[in-house]
Formats: sequence, structure tokens, C-alpha cells
Amino acid sequence: MASVALRFLGSGDALGSGGRLQTCLHLSGLPAGSLLIDCGASSLIAMKRAGVDPSDVEWVVLSHLHGDHFGGLPFMILDGQFRRRTRPLRVAGPPGVSARVTAAMEVLFPGSSTAARGFPLEFLELPARTATAVGPATVTAFEVAHLSGAPSYALRLEYGGKTIAYSGDTEWTEALVEAANGVDLFVCEAYFFAKKVKYHLDYQTLMTHRSRLGCRRLILTHANQDLLDRGPLDEELADDLTVVTL
Repeated sequence: MASVALRFLGSGDALGSGGRLQTCLHLSGLPAGSLLIDCGASSLIAMKRAGVDPSDVEWVVLSHLHGDHFGGLPFMILDGQFRRRTRPLRVAGPPGVSARVTAAMEVLFPGSSTAARGFPLEFLELPARTATAVGPATVTAFEVAHLSGAPSYALRLEYGGKTIAYSGDTEWTEALVEAANGVDLFVCEAYFFAKKVKYHLDYQTLMTHRSRLGCRRLILTHANQDLLDRGPLDEELADDLTVVTL
């Protein structure tokens, strides 16, 4: 069985708390290719800092359509255009993903969405609760409670014989129990320590339900400064460039 690695290229929130880059996870280990889970606005910087060639990434899976989770795509696409990328780039995400990425490209770089490029750019809308092939992975999306102008998802990915669940933003929902059940690793937002903020998950609430999460390992991410200032926690907290081998 292949050794699967998950690298946190970016582990921060939208505001760069603690100097961390925005959400971007790199899943690799299979000859069939690697993929990104989310692609926040700083992701191109994160990839180049970590020595990950953006042109080698053929698949991106998005949890939801907020800038700190998908806003790096216009830069990644533009980078591919200028570096003469030839590999296809395929983006899977919630319904409306193609229109949202296209709109972002036009706001940031007018004309970029229709510019000639040497690689195919394709989009795939992920239906909820349906196992869907996304390159070398099988992805199942679970709708969660987070407003983003489109459905927001927790993701469950099967890759190289390992199963990873990921939730970028949501308040507590029973969908997290389903997504995390039996997985090797669950990567989950813990935004504040105890403060309750609508559409986000705080550490104490997550710990209240910890025994119900049937994951073998839990790693926290997307922390606000409030949580970072708390010091050591009972669960692991990701940092930029953290690498987990599964």
C-alpha cells in the first residue's frame, strides 16, 4: 500500500491569524497524482514555499466558495498560463463552482477567464452524499452549516487506501459525525476556544462531541488568534508545513 502524505501548505483562517497562510492541504503519495484540498488566496505562495510545483497538481477539491478556501485559484491558473503548463487542471466543488471561479478571475485579472491557455481547465460540481471520482480520489460531500452563497461541504476523501475527512467552516452539525466516522484522519476547524460564532465551530463545542467522532486521529485547523493564544490543547493543532503520513 502506498504511503499517503497530507501536507498543510496553509493552516490559517481568513485573517492570517498567527501569521499562518490560508487554507490549503496537499494530498500525495500515488503515481496517479496529487490533489489540493481547498486553495485559499495565499496558496500559490504556500506551494512555492513548500517546493510543490503547482503545474504538477491536476485536481483541486473545494469545501466551499469563500476566498480563503478558493481564492488562490485565479493565481494558480494564471501561473500555469505563464509557465506554459500543459497538464489539465480540474476543480471539483459545490454547485456554482465554475461561475464563482470565473467571476473571481474577472475581478482580479479582467479577461483572464477567456484568455488562451495551453492546458484544459475543467470544473466538476460535487453532489451531496454521493461518492464521486475526482482523479485518484473518491470524494463524498456532506452539506454543513456555513453561508457561502452556495452549499458548503465537509469532505470525505478516499485516497491510496486511506480515508480523510475535512471540514473547513461550519457550526456544529450532525453531518460531521457522518463525515468523520471510521476515517484515518479528520481535519476540522476550531476557530475560537469557547466563543460561539454563528457558522463557525469553537474548540469547546467540538470537544463536547469528541467521543462521537469515530476518527482515528483528529487535527485542528483554521484557528483564530483567540485559540492560538490558549497554549497547548488536548488535540493536535496544525501549523503551516505540518506533514502527516498515513
